[in-house]
Amino acid sequence: MSFSQALSGLSAQQQKLGAVGNNIANSQTVGFKSSNVQFADVYAESRIGLGVRTSTVLQNFSQGNVESTNRNMDLAIAGEGFFRFQQTNGEVGYSRNGQLTMTSDGRLVNAQGAQIMGYPADAEGNVQAGGNVQPMQVPPGDLQANATTELDVSLNLDSGQPIIDVATTPFDAENPNTYNYSTNATVFDSQGNARNLSLYFTKSADNQWAVNGRMSGGPAGGGNYDVDLGSLVFNQNGTLQADNTNAAVFDDVEFGAGNPLEELNVAMSFEGSTQFANDSTVNNTVQDGYTSGALVGITIESDGTIMRNYSNEQSRAAGQVALVSFRNPEGLKPEGDNLWTSTGASGQELVGSPGTGLLGMIEPSAVETSNVEMASELVDMIIAQRAYQANSQTISTQDELLQTIINL
Repeated sequence: MSFSQALSGLSAQQQKLGAVGNNIANSQTVGFKSSNVQFADVYAESRIGLGVRTSTVLQNFSQGNVESTNRNMDLAIAGEGFFRFQQTNGEVGYSRNGQLTMTSDGRLVNAQGAQIMGYPADAEGNVQAGGNVQPMQVPPGDLQANATTELDVSLNLDSGQPIIDVATTPFDAENPNTYNYSTNATVFDSQGNARNLSLYFTKSADNQWAVNGRMSGGPAGGGNYDVDLGSLVFNQNGTLQADNTNAAVFDDVEFGAGNPLEELNVAMSFEGSTQFANDSTVNNTVQDGYTSGALVGITIESDGTIMRNYSNEQSRAAGQVALVSFRNPEGLKPEGDNLWTSTGASGQELVGSPGTGLLGMIEPSAVETSNVEMASELVDMIIAQRAYQANSQTISTQDELLQTIINL
């Protein structure tokens, strides 16, 4: 009977050494989670045990160190959760390894070709979080031009400027004596042509300024188009009382009949403007138009949003990487290649956006290293080796006793 006990001990320690060796071998594997063998004694209606057996192999899902890689396609999870991947065979797997590459058709995949999954975005870049997760793919193609529809200008107009009688001295953009101050802003037409919109301010009465505009530039042969934009009225304390300006509209009358451009209608806002006894100056100018742009790369933000970056300095979301949690992660089944699949023991997957619920955040340009503690593994290896030697010695002792009995 003692032989079988010792043999069970040898087998158990061999499995222990196998787990330790596997942990050490994967100490540099990104996203690897160490495992530990647990043992249970064996009894069969006997006061003396029959040896030992392997009870289970538990996985340790503690957080590994997060290390920066300066590579924008590397992702780490800071906290709980798993990346959700669609494998090449269509099955779903889970991983903590977020080292991704982008294929020629825009699919975001790991080294094994499994495609990371998340929430898609519509054509305007609005992420549809909370819907069905899909394999992530960055659409190819340029970002089309967007005509300016809003122009916000915040400025100070010098209250010490003289009043100009607009009745006797009508505004003329070519004559600086017909206005007190001018500034420029860039706007874009429907084909993405950058055009210069000059704004002219004429102090027509106390605390009141007339505003005129002139658009110039654009395609070859483009002319100058003037527009009356209304007036600004200020309170006695210099703050803006009423913004009576109109939209700057340029249509066939300005562009010419049969022109290839859509009407340009720019809503003007001078909110925050003042009239103080300081030099006239512009504080801020913001407009919402842009020219077309080519895709130059992608970045992934800490909430998992995949941003398409274009040559015109615009960005659009292509989707959002989703994370998955389980009630019992130790019940996941390891499949190799840093991938796990769900089982009945792990429970159903819980999908969500990074940073929601119990899910961690995503660390862009970083990876999670293996959680193997090398010093601990070496100690475990020595202990398992000594236990293996002790079980071997038990067999030798039993053999000597048996030889003594035979030689009687």
